[in-house]
Amino acid sequence: MPTIDPHGGTLHNLVADEATAGALRDEARNLPKLVVSDRELADLEMLAVGALSPLTGFQGEADYDSILETMHLADGRAWTIPVTLSVDEDGAHRLGGAEAVGLTPAEDAEPLAVVRISELFKRDRAKEARSVFGTEDLAHPGVQALHDAGDRCVAGTLEVIGLPMHDDFLQYRKTPAETRAEFERRGWRTVVGFQTRNPIHRAHEYLQKCALEIVDGLLVHPLVGATKADDVPPDVRMRCYEALFDGYYPKDRAMVSVFPAAMRYAGPKEAIWHAICRKNYGCTHFIVGRDHAGVGDYYGTYEAQEIFERFQPGELGITPLMFEHSFWCNRCEGMASPKTCPHGEEHRVSLSGTKVREMLRNGERPPQEFSRPEVADILIDAMREGGAG
Repeated sequence: MPTIDPHGGTLHNLVADEATAGALRDEARNLPKLVVSDRELADLEMLAVGALSPLTGFQGEADYDSILETMHLADGRAWTIPVTLSVDEDGAHRLGGAEAVGLTPAEDAEPLAVVRISELFKRDRAKEARSVFGTEDLAHPGVQALHDAGDRCVAGTLEVIGLPMHDDFLQYRKTPAETRAEFERRGWRTVVGFQTRNPIHRAHEYLQKCALEIVDGLLVHPLVGATKADDVPPDVRMRCYEALFDGYYPKDRAMVSVFPAAMRYAGPKEAIWHAICRKNYGCTHFIVGRDHAGVGDYYGTYEAQEIFERFQPGELGITPLMFEHSFWCNRCEGMASPKTCPHGEEHRVSLSGTKVREMLRNGERPPQEFSRPEVADILIDAMREGGAG
């Protein structure tokens, strides 16, 4: 069993049993309805399965303000990104004095959950943008998503009738309780988690295998919720992960499961949030590389590592593993980082994302020192089909 407790000590499961779900379903049909965004639908699923423990619902104003000001919940536990349920002024008016609301993914869909409303409050969009994203620039995808969300937030405990339906990656959709059970079955007491929204190239593989030298198991945990339009689609990425695991990873010491969260692109704040979530999934360690959860030039190269120093020792309960930029060095004849390689840039295989995309579009494999050929071929085929950014 992994030697780590969930954040706050309890792994919450908010999905009702069959009998309770039936009663909730009947109740929800007579409640005001709120159609949730893709991002909030992902948050609903994360709350439901305990990935966002200790949260048991959408957060109220006291937690909201505390997170933005202190990176902690109102009760003092570490937390860096508010998990809120948005509604515009018209929606807030329709709710009126309702004590509960049914959440649905579409106007004509059955409710998936009921929120017992504790309060409605007005969000401070500018303060939230500055605190979470470090900018109010609408060119930042997270700030734009915040701008598109409603001005009011509905807070309250969540009672889940059923999880959102998925028809993809079914064998990889494991809840925190299920990953913890799988780690126990495999005899892993220490597990390192790796967050990704990209195909894994040689540098990522190197970081994961360095980490595997000091723990029992590796969880590659790709995010499959909403991302930017130009990110590589999840189905393409998953084919890349499968190819790598088939040929280059020890099957008894590594596994893949998907992370249903939506991407925030919040850089340092999201690095902490991702670490806490992976703690709930049972990981004892978490890889933090260069520009974790970054976008554009909004964050410093290692800002997502430095933010961990702002928390007290042991406060997060999961051990971050900090890695510098890694690369293939022709002089070293192997993967390395600035910590281990004494040679200059002229000896290092380093390609920009723009250059890699150009090569793939032209049907060219990047050097094998940069990307495994199996991964390159999958991306080339996806580019030809118009599905890889």
